[in-house]
Amino acid sequence: MSFKSVAQSTNHLLMIEPASFFANPQTMETNAYQIDDHASVEDTSARALQEFRAFRDRLVGHGVSITTVIGLEDCPDMVFPNWFFSLAGRRLMLCPMLNKNRQDERSPAIVSLLSSMYPDVVDWTEYEAFGLSLESTASMVSDRVNGKCYAALSARTDEGLARKWAEFMGYELELFNTRSHKGGPVYHTDCVMWIGSTVAGVCSECIVDEDRQRIVSSLRKTHEVIEFNNDQLRSFCGNALEVVGMEGQKMLALSERAMNALDERQLSQCHEHFSKLIYSPLETLERYGGGSARCMLAELI
Repeated sequence: MSFKSVAQSTNHLLMIEPASFFANPQTMETNAYQIDDHASVEDTSARALQEFRAFRDRLVGHGVSITTVIGLEDCPDMVFPNWFFSLAGRRLMLCPMLNKNRQDERSPAIVSLLSSMYPDVVDWTEYEAFGLSLESTASMVSDRVNGKCYAALSARTDEGLARKWAEFMGYELELFNTRSHKGGPVYHTDCVMWIGSTVAGVCSECIVDEDRQRIVSSLRKTHEVIEFNNDQLRSFCGNALEVVGMEGQKMLALSERAMNALDERQLSQCHEHFSKLIYSPLETLERYGGGSARCMLAELI
């Protein structure tokens, strides 16, 4: 079966408002972008909540439809909904997560809400018992129109599950390896790259030498490509998402930090393909969570 879509992006997103937010100790080993300076949970949570609401409201103000649900107290990364895919044909896939408090993010209330919208549920969470993970759109960045997906291998993106997912979807798979500024793999593919309808952004500098040209060339077959360097990766330029306004206009959602890190040529390329760049300050979420704008947005297709 193929799940190719007629559209790359959507007007409807799910966002999870953080009930509590702090640097997750369970994910620090694999996420090189988290910083734990032992700030108070109360202060960090308050600032994260303010950033979350400002970003959500900015998206809504530009005509993006947002469904908001409330997270759980003991799940500090719940603001980053990486545990499910919504798929064409009203199908929902529940994904295996690496860390225990990320597995706990699958609250029965939210699963029930999603199941009412997507009644055909595919559950892959059994792979957690074997220490395997495939963390949804964070692990698999999809070119939905052309039936292709990209996966940067890491502890959170298992090669076997990536291949199984691509086969399930009827997608061509491009696997590759990366190296972060600390030497290990970049923990999520959606920190490395994003794919819009006509343009894609990729931090080519972090892709290992033997894979770099293959991945960039693959993207260029169907898209104009904006390449980022490693400093821009650390500013979350790769963690953006094409969204759709009420009148069908394509826009790019990203953080203020990522926006400010783009050079003039990259900005010009973005403006050629998007009617608007929607950005908002996300410093607290980026600093303590090691994720940014795209991580916060779950597409409801």
